[in-house]
Amino acid sequence: MRRLVLFLCLGVLTAACGGGSAPDPAAPKMLRFAVIPKALDIPVFNYARIGAERKAKELGNIEVIWRAPESADQLRQKEVLESFISQRVDGIAISCTNGDFLAPVIDKAIAAGIPVITWDADAPTSQRMAYYGVDDFKAGQRLATEALTALGNKGKVALMTSLGAYNLQRRLDGVNDILKQQPGITIVETFDVKEDIVRAGEVIATATNRYPDLDAWISVGGWPIMTRNALEPVDTARTRVFSFDTIPPAPELLKAGKVHTLVGQKYFGWGSEAVRLLAEIKAGRMPPQKIIDSGVDVVNRANVDQYLTEWNKLERGQ
Repeated sequence: MRRLVLFLCLGVLTAACGGGSAPDPAAPKMLRFAVIPKALDIPVFNYARIGAERKAKELGNIEVIWRAPESADQLRQKEVLESFISQRVDGIAISCTNGDFLAPVIDKAIAAGIPVITWDADAPTSQRMAYYGVDDFKAGQRLATEALTALGNKGKVALMTSLGAYNLQRRLDGVNDILKQQPGITIVETFDVKEDIVRAGEVIATATNRYPDLDAWISVGGWPIMTRNALEPVDTARTRVFSFDTIPPAPELLKAGKVHTLVGQKYFGWGSEAVRLLAEIKAGRMPPQKIIDSGVDVVNRANVDQYLTEWNKLERGQ
């Protein structure tokens, strides 16, 4: 009996002296960051996830929780955002399907002490702490300028967008700002594809029949170039395509002559910068400015091979 008591006492003393797996008080606190794209079925966001997880691994004390609706749905995205507020995550980074709609929920997170930053698609009426992404109005202007140069400032043009998202509306505003200055340009129709790649292909097929003399498509999102077959109905000898986004298979479509010019974004940076900004905020260092312009990449036949070389390096994490 005395031996048993002595054994138990020694066990208690060992535990009290730090035996076993006591946590290291010097280790940094693990942080849980929720990263929310518009939807899981939009391919550009896959690279944002890679960027976020790479940065989390580099920093060492961050867990990235990647969650979103399967397809773009502002109500479902609002539910996802509210669920993370209830879980009291350490930070939220979100690409907003509809920034104005989500602004009150973002403000709710801020009021609860959870820092929120936006990426790709902003919510400028909210109290978000920072936005990382392109200047969408200027990017839209650049896309339209590239089209005008190729068209010689004249022709019939169809526009493609997805209504509701602040970033896409700003791009569309930029495109229209440039096109309206050219009397030789006619905008035949602006199509809403509702963030749906399949719908984009259907719209292209229908519009090609409706406007056989169309000179150009200008798309403020990457829907026409996210699959290899959406542009099959387009006679590229007659109709040129100018589109946002440069993710695969877009560069190969450009090399094949299906696309004239692409305007790309910092896809990996959406994730890596979002995680870095949240980590900085949690460390007490606020971003020096609220809007961080990532810049764009303009890709055409002259530089597509160079762009692909750089893209491959990014995919390998170099």
